[in-house]
Amino acid sequence: MARLVLIFFIVACLKTVNVLAQGNAPTATPVGVGAATQGNIAAAPAGTSSLGGLGVNYGLLGDNLPTPDKVIDLIKSNKINKVRIFEPKQAVLQALKDSNLELALGTRNEDLQSLATDPSAATKFVQENVVAYSPGVKFSYITLGNEVIPGQYANFVFDAMQNMQNALKAANVNVPVSTVVATSVLGSSYPPSNATFGQDASAVMEKIVSFLQQNQYPLLANVYTCFPYFAEPTNINADYALGNANVAKGVTDGSIHYNTMFDAMIDAVYVAMEKVGGKDVKLVVSETGWPSAGVNLATMDNAKAYVNNVIQRVSSGKGTPLRPSIPIEAYIFAMFNENQKPAGTEQNFGLFYPDMKPVYPVSIA
Repeated sequence: MARLVLIFFIVACLKTVNVLAQGNAPTATPVGVGAATQGNIAAAPAGTSSLGGLGVNYGLLGDNLPTPDKVIDLIKSNKINKVRIFEPKQAVLQALKDSNLELALGTRNEDLQSLATDPSAATKFVQENVVAYSPGVKFSYITLGNEVIPGQYANFVFDAMQNMQNALKAANVNVPVSTVVATSVLGSSYPPSNATFGQDASAVMEKIVSFLQQNQYPLLANVYTCFPYFAEPTNINADYALGNANVAKGVTDGSIHYNTMFDAMIDAVYVAMEKVGGKDVKLVVSETGWPSAGVNLATMDNAKAYVNNVIQRVSSGKGTPLRPSIPIEAYIFAMFNENQKPAGTEQNFGLFYPDMKPVYPVSIA
């Protein structure tokens, strides 16, 4: 998960977002968050074939995590119907068989070059990780790379996506192909109507967006409101960052008003895509979350408030102000606190501890 937060976005927020009274942000009481039974996340059912619904990121960077079969049972028991993994893991894929969970399957960033330059590498990936587990595993997306644009692997993404699509078609498998970007692909992002892709990402993103538009595949983006807030807590409205829409003063962009930074960041990506010909490309929020420890503002209360607000936002079935008819599909980051990630906030994004007890209660109204 990239920790690059758009400075432009932060500066714009400083200029426009109203400030809460000092001291309210870190201890703000969650607004509109229902009570939850300890150990369970109650969620409304979502369609299995259309955009929308709640998912979770299942990472494996821990030496004390439950076995995959127990994890899949835990996900299902909490009524989450979508899961994302960052690379193929045979034990996880096996545990997902006949689970009825939808899977967003990623490729390793370091494999992008071979997948881009050697079509047989894509064929091998599809045969070993998709065909071998079909139809028992319900693949929702195959994602080529995680937050590599801009960067050393960026120029491999488009060709890798094409090769993967060809390999899937050859295997008679109909699964959308995409990539996962961070909001650092944006050069300008505020207000959302001014959003564009950055100069170091625009050439690659134009090709990718054209591919997605042509095939009617979504773009996946990691959306974090916590990092701008951590950077400027005295200047950014805590409720706006936490998604407390009923009390946040928000920002206005022309005729559109944003009560939450979450919606504003999503719409900024929509605008950037539309400006390069992707007016029909939908957006999936592949990661979003708030750490419960690691820095001063990474508190249990703030994490609980933010995640509950996202869950309620997704369960409402409503889109963003710019795309009101498109339900939001979002994957909470992450399933567990993972002790082999870098120390600090990175180890504290989990909904659950490794013993499968909840870090904090979350629910859907």
